[in-house]
Amino acid sequence: MHTVAVLALAQVIPFDLSVPIETFGRTRLPDGRDGYRVVVCAETSGEEVATGAFALRAPYGLEALRTADTVIVPGTATPLAPLPGPVRDALRAVAARGTRIASICTGAFPLAATGLLDGLRATTHWSAAALLAETYPAVEVDPDVLHVDNGQFLTSAGAAAGLDLCLHLVRRDYGSAVAADAARLSVVPLEREGGQAQFIVAPPAAPPRGAELEPLLAWLEAHLDEEVTVERMARRAGTSTRTLIRHFKEQTGTTPLRWLHRARVRRGQHLLETTAYSVERIAGQVGFGSAGAFRERFKRTTGVSPQHYRRAFGGGAAA
Repeated sequence: MHTVAVLALAQVIPFDLSVPIETFGRTRLPDGRDGYRVVVCAETSGEEVATGAFALRAPYGLEALRTADTVIVPGTATPLAPLPGPVRDALRAVAARGTRIASICTGAFPLAATGLLDGLRATTHWSAAALLAETYPAVEVDPDVLHVDNGQFLTSAGAAAGLDLCLHLVRRDYGSAVAADAARLSVVPLEREGGQAQFIVAPPAAPPRGAELEPLLAWLEAHLDEEVTVERMARRAGTSTRTLIRHFKEQTGTTPLRWLHRARVRRGQHLLETTAYSVERIAGQVGFGSAGAFRERFKRTTGVSPQHYRRAFGGGAAA
């Protein structure tokens, strides 16, 4: 079983601490087995860790990191606090063995203090991004994304972006179906819009149930392979293009064509994950005029090529 160690440092942010515990702790495989074993550790076992609002007692010490497959470093309210030497050494040691390490919010600061992020792209809460860049100039800080995946080392922005990161890790480990179940348990979408270079792309925004656009969006989902213009959408909805655009903005937060592009890319992701279809065949099935147009839109939206995405998230050899 995949073991996740959540490291509680002094002044750990309770929300950041709880997100990986709940997300990984509730993940179930298709046969009902637990997907992860989650342990909470501090510098020493039984140590009382202050969180601001309360204190917690971690049942494990740094020795738990040695048997973990993934280590999560939650954010702290004091990101510039010196990183204790034993913590720094323990993180470096497990990194040398190939352990995956991810930070949530200002957890990027203690992770950067180890030197493990030097030369890598990373992110943190937008309000702390400039401070991270100033404090650790060897780290390439990107304040505009939800999370950054460097393979072994991952970082995420603040608050809910930690949940995005955890779901991304579940998807890496067990695939989209298991990650989607974990997302439903958390009552959040598996993916949401967050930046220019994400490995994931948000599903098209859905209007509130019963909203007037709901029938049109269902029709669009069923006709992604066809040529669809804003004018055709408006005729289908029985309204003017101007009114349609306004309703889209009000009910989905985006424009009709942007919604359509995202729906097509998301369908393309699903086909790349679950079939061995060629990129050319997928391009036709999701409504792009050519494989080149599909590749360009896919990379613009997700930050990676269809081939790269297939290698990362599943699918078979191209048919």
